[in-house]
Amino acid sequence: MKPNNKDLFLEKRLEKYDNWLKAGEIPYASRVVPVRESVEAKQWVMPSEQALEILRAANTIALTDCECRTHYKRCDNPLKVCFLLDDVAVKNIEKGRGRKVSLEEAKDVLRYANEKGLVHLTFYMPGNKIYAFCSCCYCCCHDLQMMRLYDRTDLIARSSYVAVTDMAACMACGECIDRCLFDARIWQEEKMHYKLELCYGCGLCVNVCLEEATILKQQTDSF
Repeated sequence: MKPNNKDLFLEKRLEKYDNWLKAGEIPYASRVVPVRESVEAKQWVMPSEQALEILRAANTIALTDCECRTHYKRCDNPLKVCFLLDDVAVKNIEKGRGRKVSLEEAKDVLRYANEKGLVHLTFYMPGNKIYAFCSCCYCCCHDLQMMRLYDRTDLIARSSYVAVTDMAACMACGECIDRCLFDARIWQEEKMHYKLELCYGCGLCVNVCLEEATILKQQTDSF
């Protein structure tokens, strides 16, 4: 469903993505990255899917304000939780649009973003190279908005994981419902209902489950 009022910020971003997609220059606009704390070390951990490994592989990391929250100002979530990588990072540091940070400082930022319930997304540029790593919110993020308002599910790729809940252990506290930005978890008839096909594997639900009833598992099925 398209927004009633034309949003030039989203329209311009969507036009750029569509041009890149049609030209085959990017596979998708962004990809969900599970929060590191949600993935057990003994599971099938793929380094490229984890936020920390993406940052560790970068030669230069720049911390910058979230472009979307700066533009929309719809929530009080933190601004300085987004990263630029390598050449893009260097250019923005030189222009004063970002600050170079160490991997250790980046780890602290990731933990803080997770505490605030923000979804980790990688962003691609032509050539399929990751140039940015952001921690996004439901109300401001351009990609999450385009998925919701324009039904552009093709723009965001799922992580390689899905959340699995042991309903026998679930105490129906509702904490995971509040953390799910993809409507995979809803409250109905005084219990939590889970729609696997809507899960993007961000892992935010795992960290708030007091009973440890929900875990991330590597997904084998395509949706």
